[in-house]
Amino acid sequence: MAKIYVFRHGQTTYNLKHRFCGWIDADLTESGIEEAKKIGEKLKNERVTRAYCSDQIRSKHTLELVLNGYHKDVPVFEDPRIKERDYGDLTGKNKDEVEKENPGQYKLWHRSYDVPPPNGESIKDVEKRVMKFLNELIPTIKKDDVIFISAHGNSLRPIRKHFEGLSNEEMSTFEHERGHIYCYNIKV
Repeated sequence: MAKIYVFRHGQTTYNLKHRFCGWIDADLTESGIEEAKKIGEKLKNERVTRAYCSDQIRSKHTLELVLNGYHKDVPVFEDPRIKERDYGDLTGKNKDEVEKENPGQYKLWHRSYDVPPPNGESIKDVEKRVMKFLNELIPTIKKDDVIFISAHGNSLRPIRKHFEGLSNEEMSTFEHERGHIYCYNIKV
């Protein structure tokens, strides 16, 4: 049976300052580096056959630290379809300040399924591109494949929805712990 391990990147300076990061290419903090190393430690005995990350530095850096010498010669693929949600005009802004200035809109922009922030993507938009990635990946999985995916808070949503059978509301509202690993068994 094949396995897919999915995890969120480690903490960034934008996470630390409670800012919308989106498509800004923020790297990991020292805590984020430690979080990624802990994921690597937990997965060190897996016989990974390939790995995926987005084209954003926090996802790439997390995957690099997870693989960190435990998994040599693993093919790594960058795919922009699993990058973070584009927060549009909210990018870089403090979430608490946005909520205070736009109390009625904040929840819709932040966690509704199909309402995007101004000039940004809705979770539904993110789901469309992530599902293109998954629909391309799943048919290529072979028996005994072990696949790592270093994702983002919002690209994790549709992945979890797909494998866990979540509703749009469930997918849109839950939070992801950094350092948590989601494991899915795939029958081939």
